[in-house]
Amino acid sequence: MKVENTQVQMRKGILEYCILEIIARGEVYASDMLEELTAAKMIVVEGTLYPLLTRLKNAGLLDYAWVESTSGPPRKYYKLTPIGTEFLEQLRLTWLELVDSTTFIINRKKSN
Repeated sequence: MKVENTQVQMRKGILEYCILEIIARGEVYASDMLEELTAAKMIVVEGTLYPLLTRLKNAGLLDYAWVESTSGPPRKYYKLTPIGTEFLEQLRLTWLELVDSTTFIINRKKSN
C-alpha cells in the first residue's frame, strides 16, 4: 500500500469544501481558484476543477457571471448562492468537528 494513494484520497475528500471556502470570500475566476489550490498543495488540475464547479452549480450551490476582460474573452466568475452559503456553513461545522475528533485521537495517550 502506498501512502501517496491515501494522501490523494484525503485531499479529494476536502476539495469541495476548500473550493466553497475560496468562493465564499467573493466572486472568483476558476484559474485563480486553481492557483490558490495549487499553492495550498491541493494539487488540482483543470480536468478536476471544472466538472466539480459544474456539479456544484447544478446542485444550486454556485452561480456565475460573465465579466468582460481587457486581455481576452469574457471570464466566468463564480459566487455562492444563498443555498451554497448555508451548505458551506454546515460543511464548516463538520470540518471543525473532524479536526477536533482527529486531534483527540492523535493526542490520546496509549493506555496500558
